[in-house]
Amino acid sequence: MKKLLAILMTLSLLISLLPAALAEGAQEPITLTVFIGEPGDQPTEDNKIYKLIEEEFGIKFEFEFLAGDLDEKLGLMLANEDYPDLFNGSNSADLIIQGGALINLLDYISPEKTPNIWAHIEPQKARLIEKDEEGNDVLYIIPNYGLVDGPQIVNSVNGPAFFVQKQVLAWAGYPQIKTLNEYFDLIEKFIEANPTDENGTPYTGFDILCEDWRHFCLINPVQHLMGRPNDGEVLVDVSTNDFHTETFIDKPYAKAYYKKLNEEFHKGLISKDTFVMNYDQYIAALSSGTVLGMFDQAWDFGNATNALKTAGMDKNTYVALGLVYDPEYVDGKEIEEHYLNGSLPNVRRGFGISVSCQYPERIVAMWEEMLSERWAIINNWGIEGEDYYVEDGRLLMTEEQYAIRSDNAWRRANRAFSIWDGSPKRQGWILDGEFAGNAWEPDNQPEIVLGLMNEYDKEFLSAYGYSKFADFVNPPIELAPYGEAWQIDYTPVEVDHQDFLNIQDKRLPELIMCEPDQFDALWDAFVEEITPSATAFGDYMQQAILAEAAKVLGE
Repeated sequence: MKKLLAILMTLSLLISLLPAALAEGAQEPITLTVFIGEPGDQPTEDNKIYKLIEEEFGIKFEFEFLAGDLDEKLGLMLANEDYPDLFNGSNSADLIIQGGALINLLDYISPEKTPNIWAHIEPQKARLIEKDEEGNDVLYIIPNYGLVDGPQIVNSVNGPAFFVQKQVLAWAGYPQIKTLNEYFDLIEKFIEANPTDENGTPYTGFDILCEDWRHFCLINPVQHLMGRPNDGEVLVDVSTNDFHTETFIDKPYAKAYYKKLNEEFHKGLISKDTFVMNYDQYIAALSSGTVLGMFDQAWDFGNATNALKTAGMDKNTYVALGLVYDPEYVDGKEIEEHYLNGSLPNVRRGFGISVSCQYPERIVAMWEEMLSERWAIINNWGIEGEDYYVEDGRLLMTEEQYAIRSDNAWRRANRAFSIWDGSPKRQGWILDGEFAGNAWEPDNQPEIVLGLMNEYDKEFLSAYGYSKFADFVNPPIELAPYGEAWQIDYTPVEVDHQDFLNIQDKRLPELIMCEPDQFDALWDAFVEEITPSATAFGDYMQQAILAEAAKVLGE
């Protein structure tokens, strides 16, 4: 009896030593490993939002960010079956899906178990839920962006465009720049009059990022110059019943763009090291304020934009221009600009849960709660009283609160960006609840869009008679039934597609840098070399686009 009493007393003592929350039934603390297929910065140890996640969900994170080539890294992980718990394969997500590295999320989500997640994906189920080889419904990744509540909000261009520094447009008297020739003429004239910045550092007219999957900066401009939004590596004629699809890189209208780049290279406007720069070097160059223009997607150089804002270099930040070909390049045709598309879920982009993860239910439960109003506001706006304030039901920020959001050091300590960025999230308008009528994202809140804009940008827009930076391009067009073609799974034609890309990565820089009198012959050789893989890839994409459109249209 004494022995039993001693045991009971010992157990009682141990229980009393447990943290109160755990004794009340809180979940066991866990640490999740996270791979993100892009370079990134580790959060600070005392990051307040990660601390809150740890307190409420019992979850901590160990992040690994990409260093080197994404496909090589993913290939090695697949070969060794060495998977993190959360897996963001970025633009190569199809590799980890086809490699069997991710679980089917439909085993964990339903209208009953996860009503927030289900309501989030339900309107786009036809685009998101696919069939596996056995014909089963599968969903491996809930899109990290593009599942938008309410009418589409377009205050700025976050996707592809030709970008130019604001100071260049201001120097020229705020002209309307609409075509390729107007764009390069503007940059040429600015550099002729202003060869260096105020510190004596020479300006670079135009940079081209070519590293890894970001080679879209080199390849994709042609489709946009032809008046289409982003369809990846094909041009789709949505006016035809069969959505006529062709690779564009091997067509005469593409030759015009690269010949123009060849001319600009030999004028010295394009930096000689642009084709060997890695992403970090590219961001550093943009952050210095000496690169006047580039083709890119705005989200891709956000760190550079933030660095320029933090340094007070507002005139060196960029405007997105929707350029098209001058008629002389396309047999006299007048091209209408369509860079912006209708709201589009970012299919197969974001976090998947790996087959190695021991806690899929915990992750799904965290996502479910993060789609609640409270957590969506925390992840977008921060902590009330510290990062924003509420007045008459409106979510608002002071000038200081809004300005500090651009500081990368502040973000590392005050936002759970690396988890939020790859997770399902609320975007658009808050449609119900306590804060109905507000925007989920501060950058889309009406009082902030113009009210807290810095004075330079206000004056800049005023000079054009615009109210927002999206006014530099045409409004979004209706999203095609197939979505955007870059979202289609290329793995059935993977060998031809990779050969298609490899030839472009090798030959296009050569064409841009070659002697002008060699260009025509080298272009013909390039077309001959790429035709077999372009034909195979183009034929596949034609059929895949028709199939995707039929699925969404219910045909």
